[in-house]
Amino acid sequence: MESLVKFVQDEFVTRKENPEFAAGDTITVYYEIKEGNKTRTQYFRGVVIQKRGSGTSETFTIRKMSGTVGVERIFPVNLPSIQKIEINKKGKVRRARIYYFRNLTGKKARIKEKRS
Repeated sequence: MESLVKFVQDEFVTRKENPEFAAGDTITVYYEIKEGNKTRTQYFRGVVIQKRGSGTSETFTIRKMSGTVGVERIFPVNLPSIQKIEINKKGKVRRARIYYFRNLTGKKARIKEKRS
């Protein structure tokens, strides 16, 4: 049964070509919002907290600060309304899921940039 589900997902779900990113990277996600009969593009720029799942059910969580309030958003990788993903900064972290980042404020909440 699992192989049948995997076959259907591989055949019929369209995969998007997104750049490779990981936890700690700062990215910008441009996605389409429909309001009535109008559509507009909005972006969400923040730090990737985690990537989870595999295949068509893969998701990633982005966290940004809006004033003094932290805002997190979960995006499926194959979401049709995502137009593009830009990588702004590659971060140097030692964990795949950086939940501890939620509790940090000020200078402690900075992530070192990875040197190429």
